[in-house]
Amino acid sequence: MAFLQDRKQRQRLSPRQLTLIGAFLTPLILMTAYFIYRKMAPFGSSSLLTVDLGQQYIDFFAYMRRALLHDPSSIFYSFANGLGGEMLGTWAYYLLSPLNWLLLFFPGSSLTSGVFIITVLKYGLAGLTFGWLLLKTTKQRGLFVITFATAYALMGWSVANQLNVMWLDAAYLLPLVFYGLYQLMHTGKWRPYVLWLAVTLIVNYYMAYMVCLFMILSFVFLAVDRYTNWRHLAQQMGQFAVTSITAGLLSAVVLLPTWWSLSQSKAQYTVTSFKWKFEFFPPKMVAKFFLGAFNFDQMPSGTANLFIGAIALIGALFYFGDRRVHLRTRITAGLITIFLALSLCVQPLDLLWHAGQFPVWYPYRFSFVVSFWLIWLAAQTLTIDFQPSALAIALVTLIIVAGSAYVAISLKQFKFLQFNQVLLGLLFVILALALTTLPVKHHWIYPITFFVIGVTEVTANAFISLNNISYVSQDEYGNYTDELQRLVNGVQKTDNGFYRMGKTFVRTKGDAFQTGFNGGGVFSSVLPKAVPAFYGNTGNPDGDGFVAYSNGTLVTDSLLNMKYYFQNKTLSGALSGASMLPASSNKADLADYRALSQDHWTTTYQNPYALPLGYAANSQILSLKDTTADPAQYQANWLAALTGRQADRHLYQAENFDQVTFDNINQQTKITGAVLQKKNLLKPGSITLTIKPKTNDAIYMTFGSTVNPDNATFVLNGQPLNQYKTYRHTILVSVADHAKGKTTKLTVQLKKGSLWLENFTLYRLDTAQFKSAVTQLKTSPWRLTKHSSRSFSGNITTKKDHQVLNTSIPYSAGWRATVNGHRVKTYKTVGMFTALKLPRGTSHVTLSYWPPLFNAGLLLSGLTALSLIGLSWFQRRRH
Repeated sequence: MAFLQDRKQRQRLSPRQLTLIGAFLTPLILMTAYFIYRKMAPFGSSSLLTVDLGQQYIDFFAYMRRALLHDPSSIFYSFANGLGGEMLGTWAYYLLSPLNWLLLFFPGSSLTSGVFIITVLKYGLAGLTFGWLLLKTTKQRGLFVITFATAYALMGWSVANQLNVMWLDAAYLLPLVFYGLYQLMHTGKWRPYVLWLAVTLIVNYYMAYMVCLFMILSFVFLAVDRYTNWRHLAQQMGQFAVTSITAGLLSAVVLLPTWWSLSQSKAQYTVTSFKWKFEFFPPKMVAKFFLGAFNFDQMPSGTANLFIGAIALIGALFYFGDRRVHLRTRITAGLITIFLALSLCVQPLDLLWHAGQFPVWYPYRFSFVVSFWLIWLAAQTLTIDFQPSALAIALVTLIIVAGSAYVAISLKQFKFLQFNQVLLGLLFVILALALTTLPVKHHWIYPITFFVIGVTEVTANAFISLNNISYVSQDEYGNYTDELQRLVNGVQKTDNGFYRMGKTFVRTKGDAFQTGFNGGGVFSSVLPKAVPAFYGNTGNPDGDGFVAYSNGTLVTDSLLNMKYYFQNKTLSGALSGASMLPASSNKADLADYRALSQDHWTTTYQNPYALPLGYAANSQILSLKDTTADPAQYQANWLAALTGRQADRHLYQAENFDQVTFDNINQQTKITGAVLQKKNLLKPGSITLTIKPKTNDAIYMTFGSTVNPDNATFVLNGQPLNQYKTYRHTILVSVADHAKGKTTKLTVQLKKGSLWLENFTLYRLDTAQFKSAVTQLKTSPWRLTKHSSRSFSGNITTKKDHQVLNTSIPYSAGWRATVNGHRVKTYKTVGMFTALKLPRGTSHVTLSYWPPLFNAGLLLSGLTALSLIGLSWFQRRRH
């Protein structure tokens, strides 16, 4: 009987365990309830996909599933990454969250449900770890811990950045790293700090960098608080430095190859010059402490998201007047707080936290450490035995009144705030101030009131803030994904060779990742700088972090191995596919390709001119230095260098328009480079250009960066000209093909008073010359016998001396080449692709990829791990 009673008592949860469960479940349940209310999949017709989560991250998640379950060779390198690219940098930035393993259970269009689950779990874990930290390091217990943990989990930074789901791992890892440092400083135990810092560095190096900077500040705070003498301080500094470096070495397997990846991409955009100046009027930050202070306009450019709730904010203010804390500790905390505040508005400090680069969207990404710091200070202060002095109450009240008055008076400056939000915020401030200064706190109703006020406010903030954001519907994502997957599967079942596929519609630039094919577009923060440069040169849209292969020509389709194409059909009325398959390009030159199949939505084409992945080419390609800004001439020069034929440099011929008519536009004698001016600014103005081709050759036009959808509307033969909207260089647009004797009309309707027709030129492709060049290059193909995402092997026969194997594999130091078993040097062509010299005759050529510095990182991590295991064994044995 006694045994059963003891067993029953052991099964009963302790108050601490109940508190941790509450800290985990409260934010998780609150956010789950909100998402269910918004009908997020799997609970309705909407989804959590919005902005970058819907346009970028969801594609990487689909790639991760496919790589782990179906194609492990693509873990290191993938040809879905633009035209091809290394993937460890992508894994390190986007995909190493341990929660991402849950996505393996959500195939296809159900992936949005997996995103739902990992998002709410990250909210819950942030509450859990912060609650655990408070139980370990403060006097807080029960509902007080749950209240502070919920305030941390639902802080403004988390709500505003939940779409950047890979950053949310930092919110639940930061308390663990901080506790590790706390343990190191208080007891000398090094394992928790080394372990959790290493885990953070591996899970997301970018956010971990910010955590590391914050750990330096935290060390200063804890060192001052624990100061006894200079010798002890020096010892602590040594421990901190050694353990931090050890954590870095332990994570070298990820950090070293990631560093190499960044050196090719993101690091090349680092700002080297800056000014010591305020980025905005600093008091503007005060507005972000009010609930609901967030909307879509705050994503690209706004002040830091600092909301933590009135209780935490007031508690943090009271900390500096809390005489239970050493004066030196409070002064240090004050200096750190000032430094953090300046970091939120002073340009060089902002750059420091963002590793020397101004964020593209989502400014002040490090503000989660500011919120952590303020809530941590509040939790130190607002204990049951806290009783502020009259002076402290007066000063805190004065600060609150001054800040609220400033926001109320300047409300027109804060478009993300409404007057009712300010009033609601003031109500919570008054309640929190009254609650925290209450002389009697031991009554059972006090913790309940504390919990209700605190949790209600942060929940209201999440509700109001997220109501300002729109989301992609589940059908919009699922229907498109299912249709594209069906098309891709249909081609891959009949052709298991290596080739790329293009399409005239797009949901995201990462569609190839989403449905598993070798494509041409990508949107990634670790995109090598050479890739957008190449796309801009060839007449395709590009940006610092994206490329879109929406403006391929017969020439680039051939050279880039675009063997298949999917074209969306133009439907009308209720059958319109505009929302199903959004058009991204007008590709008249598909008339030169062979239609393979069609369904209700699309037609699938095969490109008879697609060159293989590799082929024998003239060695002129190794020395080609092409600097022309004309994409048509760039393509011609590229092809001519491969064939060695001077005539191919004149592949594109500039043509005149047959007729040009002006409507409310001043007459122009020359179209290219003309500046169109409306005669009457109040009336529509347009120019109509008529073409009547004399041959069946493909016809293209170049549009300079000013000739874009923001400045004009384009209508081709009575239909809107479909074109990807964002481009910063001159693009090539396919307007006609196999149209001999047929009239083609392009109407340009001005949206503004004037329009500069920058690089606005009509070109005819000499199709016969092009076919002749392709036929020549096809005579000596690299016949692949084996291929995967990171290795190729095959034979090639060259009939002339000094020929090269030219490939459309993007160049990287990670590619290793052998010819007939001997290692050979690889060369970069057109600043983008891989080539190697060949002897005359038949050669067996292999190309294999291995991430640069991966072996070095693996060795460092392995040796460090073995050393730590040995040190732990020695310490245990000694004790």
